[in-house]
Amino acid sequence: MLSQHRGLQLKKLDESLLTDLPPFRKLNRTQIRAILDAATPLRFDPMTPVFSEGQPVDRFFLLLDGHIRVIRTTPGGEQIIALHIVPGQLFGIGAALGRTTYPATAIAADDCVALAWPNRLWTEFITRYDGFATETYKSVGERVGEMNNRIVEMATQQVEQRVACAILRLITQTGRKVDSGIEIGLPITRQNISDMTGATLHTVSRLLSGWEREGIVRSERRKITVTAPQRLVILSGAVA
Repeated sequence: MLSQHRGLQLKKLDESLLTDLPPFRKLNRTQIRAILDAATPLRFDPMTPVFSEGQPVDRFFLLLDGHIRVIRTTPGGEQIIALHIVPGQLFGIGAALGRTTYPATAIAADDCVALAWPNRLWTEFITRYDGFATETYKSVGERVGEMNNRIVEMATQQVEQRVACAILRLITQTGRKVDSGIEIGLPITRQNISDMTGATLHTVSRLLSGWEREGIVRSERRKITVTAPQRLVILSGAVA
Protein backbone atom coordinates (compact mmCIF):
# COMPACT_ATOMS: atom_id res chain seq x y z
CA MET A 1 0.00 0.00 0.00
CA LEU A 2 1.31 3.43 -0.91
CA SER A 3 2.15 5.76 1.96
CA GLN A 4 1.11 9.21 0.86
CA HIS A 5 0.08 12.63 2.10
CA ARG A 6 -2.50 14.39 0.01
CA GLY A 7 -3.06 18.10 0.26
CA LEU A 8 -1.89 19.55 -3.02
CA GLN A 9 -4.44 20.99 -5.39
CA LEU A 10 -4.10 20.31 -9.07
CA LYS A 11 -5.59 23.66 -10.00
CA LYS A 12 -2.50 25.25 -8.45
CA LEU A 13 -0.18 23.25 -10.71
CA ASP A 14 0.48 25.19 -13.88
CA GLU A 15 1.17 23.55 -17.23
CA SER A 16 4.57 25.22 -17.24
CA LEU A 17 5.66 22.66 -14.59
CA LEU A 18 5.94 20.03 -17.33
CA THR A 19 6.74 22.11 -20.41
CA ASP A 20 10.52 21.66 -20.29
CA LEU A 21 10.58 18.06 -19.05
CA PRO A 22 11.64 15.51 -21.69
CA PRO A 23 8.41 13.44 -21.94
CA PHE A 24 6.32 16.60 -22.37
CA ARG A 25 8.50 18.88 -24.52
CA LYS A 26 6.55 18.21 -27.71
CA LEU A 27 3.14 18.69 -26.11
CA ASN A 28 1.06 21.85 -26.22
CA ARG A 29 -0.45 23.41 -23.09
CA THR A 30 -3.87 21.85 -23.73
CA GLN A 31 -2.35 18.37 -23.85
CA ILE A 32 -0.28 19.02 -20.74
CA ARG A 33 -3.40 20.29 -18.96
CA ALA A 34 -5.17 17.04 -19.81
CA ILE A 35 -2.26 15.04 -18.38
CA LEU A 36 -2.26 17.13 -15.20
CA ASP A 37 -6.01 16.70 -14.81
CA ALA A 38 -5.51 12.91 -14.82
CA ALA A 39 -2.81 13.06 -12.13
CA THR A 40 -2.95 12.74 -8.36
CA PRO A 41 -0.51 14.98 -6.47
CA LEU A 42 1.25 13.32 -3.54
CA ARG A 43 3.66 14.28 -0.79
CA PHE A 44 6.04 11.79 0.82
CA ASP A 45 7.90 12.28 4.06
CA PRO A 46 11.59 11.27 4.25
CA MET A 47 12.09 7.48 4.48
CA THR A 48 8.51 6.85 3.31
CA PRO A 49 8.16 4.06 0.70
CA VAL A 50 6.41 5.13 -2.49
CA PHE A 51 6.08 1.52 -3.60
CA SER A 52 7.76 -1.76 -2.71
CA GLU A 53 9.59 -4.37 -4.75
CA GLY A 54 7.19 -7.09 -5.90
CA GLN A 55 4.09 -4.93 -5.45
CA PRO A 56 1.72 -4.88 -8.46
CA VAL A 57 2.38 -1.94 -10.76
CA ASP A 58 -0.70 0.21 -10.31
CA ARG A 59 0.73 3.71 -10.80
CA PHE A 60 3.57 5.57 -12.43
CA PHE A 61 5.01 8.80 -11.11
CA LEU A 62 6.73 12.06 -11.98
CA LEU A 63 8.97 13.52 -9.29
CA LEU A 64 8.50 17.28 -8.95
CA ASP A 65 10.63 17.94 -5.89
CA GLY A 66 12.94 15.94 -3.62
CA HIS A 67 14.91 12.77 -4.33
CA ILE A 68 13.93 9.11 -4.53
CA ARG A 69 16.20 6.17 -3.70
CA VAL A 70 15.62 3.04 -5.74
CA ILE A 71 16.53 -0.04 -3.72
CA ARG A 72 16.94 -3.63 -4.91
CA THR A 73 17.04 -6.70 -2.70
CA THR A 74 19.66 -9.32 -3.57
CA PRO A 75 18.90 -13.09 -3.49
CA GLY A 76 20.82 -13.13 -0.21
CA GLY A 77 18.48 -10.56 1.30
CA GLU A 78 20.87 -7.60 1.21
CA GLN A 79 19.59 -4.24 0.04
CA ILE A 80 21.53 -2.15 -2.45
CA ILE A 81 20.83 1.36 -3.70
CA ALA A 82 20.49 0.94 -7.45
CA LEU A 83 19.59 4.46 -8.55
CA HIS A 84 18.57 7.91 -7.42
CA ILE A 85 15.65 9.71 -9.07
CA VAL A 86 15.91 13.50 -9.30
CA PRO A 87 13.20 16.12 -9.93
CA GLY A 88 11.74 16.05 -13.43
CA GLN A 89 12.11 12.29 -13.90
CA LEU A 90 9.44 9.64 -14.31
CA PHE A 91 9.73 6.58 -12.08
CA GLY A 92 7.73 3.49 -11.26
CA ILE A 93 7.34 2.97 -15.01
CA GLY A 94 7.04 -0.80 -14.85
CA ALA A 95 4.87 -0.76 -17.97
CA ALA A 96 7.83 0.55 -19.99
CA LEU A 97 9.76 -2.54 -18.92
CA GLY A 98 6.91 -4.95 -19.53
CA ARG A 99 6.63 -5.56 -15.79
CA THR A 100 3.44 -6.24 -13.85
CA THR A 101 5.24 -5.84 -10.51
CA TYR A 102 7.69 -3.16 -9.41
CA PRO A 103 11.27 -4.48 -9.82
CA ALA A 104 12.57 -2.36 -6.93
CA THR A 105 11.50 -0.36 -3.90
CA ALA A 106 11.28 3.44 -4.13
CA ILE A 107 11.85 5.39 -0.91
CA ALA A 108 11.76 9.15 -0.39
CA ALA A 109 15.27 10.33 0.52
CA ASP A 110 13.90 13.69 1.68
CA ASP A 111 10.60 15.57 1.46
CA CYS A 112 9.18 14.67 -1.95
CA VAL A 113 6.37 15.95 -4.13
CA ALA A 114 5.23 13.80 -7.03
CA LEU A 115 2.43 13.34 -9.50
CA ALA A 116 0.91 9.87 -9.93
CA TRP A 117 -1.20 8.40 -12.71
CA PRO A 118 -3.07 5.07 -12.86
CA ASN A 119 -1.03 2.53 -14.78
CA ARG A 120 -3.90 2.01 -17.23
CA LEU A 121 -3.13 5.48 -18.67
CA TRP A 122 0.39 4.47 -19.71
CA THR A 123 -0.68 3.00 -23.06
CA GLU A 124 -2.91 5.99 -23.75
CA PHE A 125 -0.09 8.44 -23.05
CA ILE A 126 2.48 6.72 -25.26
CA THR A 127 0.05 6.38 -28.18
CA ARG A 128 -1.67 9.76 -27.96
CA TYR A 129 1.19 12.12 -27.12
CA ASP A 130 4.03 12.58 -29.60
CA GLY A 131 7.41 12.31 -27.97
CA PHE A 132 6.19 10.86 -24.69
CA ALA A 133 7.16 7.31 -25.62
CA THR A 134 10.47 8.12 -27.33
CA GLU A 135 11.69 10.38 -24.52
CA THR A 136 10.53 7.95 -21.84
CA TYR A 137 12.27 4.97 -23.41
CA LYS A 138 15.38 7.10 -23.86
CA SER A 139 15.32 7.67 -20.09
CA VAL A 140 14.93 3.93 -19.52
CA GLY A 141 17.94 3.33 -21.75
CA GLU A 142 20.01 5.83 -19.79
CA ARG A 143 19.12 4.12 -16.53
CA VAL A 144 20.00 0.71 -17.93
CA GLY A 145 23.30 2.19 -19.09
CA GLU A 146 23.99 3.54 -15.62
CA MET A 147 23.20 0.16 -14.08
CA ASN A 148 25.57 -1.53 -16.56
CA ASN A 149 28.30 0.93 -15.62
CA ARG A 150 27.73 0.12 -11.98
CA ILE A 151 28.04 -3.61 -12.67
CA VAL A 152 31.34 -3.02 -14.51
CA GLU A 153 32.60 -0.91 -11.60
CA MET A 154 31.70 -3.62 -9.09
CA ALA A 155 33.45 -6.27 -11.18
CA THR A 156 36.62 -4.41 -12.15
CA GLN A 157 37.37 -1.56 -9.75
CA GLN A 158 39.01 -1.42 -6.38
CA VAL A 159 36.79 -0.25 -3.54
CA GLU A 160 38.42 3.21 -3.43
CA GLN A 161 37.57 3.75 -7.09
CA ARG A 162 34.00 2.54 -6.60
CA VAL A 163 33.38 4.92 -3.70
CA ALA A 164 34.94 7.83 -5.61
CA CYS A 165 32.77 7.02 -8.66
CA ALA A 166 29.63 6.85 -6.51
CA ILE A 167 30.27 10.27 -4.98
CA LEU A 168 31.10 11.79 -8.37
CA ARG A 169 27.89 10.35 -9.80
CA LEU A 170 25.90 11.94 -6.97
CA ILE A 171 27.42 15.38 -7.46
CA THR A 172 26.79 15.11 -11.20
CA GLN A 173 23.13 14.26 -10.60
CA THR A 174 22.33 16.40 -7.57
CA GLY A 175 25.36 18.60 -6.82
CA ARG A 176 25.01 22.26 -5.90
CA LYS A 177 27.82 24.78 -5.54
CA VAL A 178 28.59 26.02 -2.05
CA ASP A 179 31.45 28.14 -0.73
CA SER A 180 33.56 25.11 0.15
CA GLY A 181 32.98 23.11 -3.04
CA ILE A 182 30.15 20.98 -4.47
CA GLU A 183 27.60 19.60 -2.03
CA ILE A 184 25.58 16.45 -2.74
CA GLY A 185 22.04 17.76 -2.95
CA LEU A 186 20.27 15.00 -1.06
CA PRO A 187 20.68 13.53 2.41
CA ILE A 188 23.48 10.96 2.20
CA THR A 189 25.09 8.79 4.85
CA ARG A 190 28.11 6.55 4.86
CA GLN A 191 25.73 3.59 5.04
CA ASN A 192 24.03 4.84 1.86
CA ILE A 193 27.39 4.90 0.08
CA SER A 194 28.12 1.42 1.40
CA ASP A 195 24.79 0.26 -0.06
CA MET A 196 25.65 1.87 -3.40
CA THR A 197 29.11 0.39 -3.78
CA GLY A 198 29.09 -3.04 -2.14
CA ALA A 199 31.77 -1.83 0.29
CA THR A 200 31.53 -2.34 4.02
CA LEU A 201 30.50 0.56 6.23
CA HIS A 202 33.89 0.35 7.94
CA THR A 203 35.71 0.70 4.62
CA VAL A 204 33.57 3.64 3.48
CA SER A 205 34.10 5.39 6.82
CA ARG A 206 37.86 4.82 6.62
CA LEU A 207 38.06 6.18 3.08
CA LEU A 208 35.95 9.27 3.76
CA SER A 209 37.86 10.04 6.94
CA GLY A 210 41.13 9.79 5.02
CA TRP A 211 39.84 11.96 2.17
CA GLU A 212 38.61 14.50 4.69
CA ARG A 213 42.07 14.74 6.24
CA GLU A 214 43.50 15.25 2.75
CA GLY A 215 41.01 18.03 1.98
CA ILE A 216 39.17 16.12 -0.76
CA VAL A 217 35.75 15.88 0.88
CA ARG A 218 33.96 17.26 3.87
CA SER A 219 31.58 14.90 5.64
CA GLU A 220 28.90 15.98 8.10
CA ARG A 221 25.72 14.36 9.34
CA ARG A 222 23.78 13.22 6.25
CA LYS A 223 25.80 15.63 4.11
CA ILE A 224 28.91 15.30 1.94
CA THR A 225 30.68 18.15 0.17
CA VAL A 226 33.41 17.52 -2.40
CA THR A 227 36.05 20.18 -1.78
CA ALA A 228 38.57 18.99 -4.38
CA PRO A 229 36.60 17.48 -7.29
CA GLN A 230 39.61 17.00 -9.58
CA ARG A 231 41.44 14.96 -6.96
CA LEU A 232 38.35 12.77 -6.56
CA VAL A 233 38.23 12.28 -10.34
CA ILE A 234 41.83 11.05 -10.21
CA LEU A 235 40.97 8.65 -7.38
CA SER A 236 38.08 7.28 -9.44
CA GLY A 237 40.51 6.25 -12.17
CA ALA A 238 38.77 8.44 -14.76
CA VAL A 239 42.10 10.08 -15.58
CA ALA A 240 45.55 8.58 -15.62
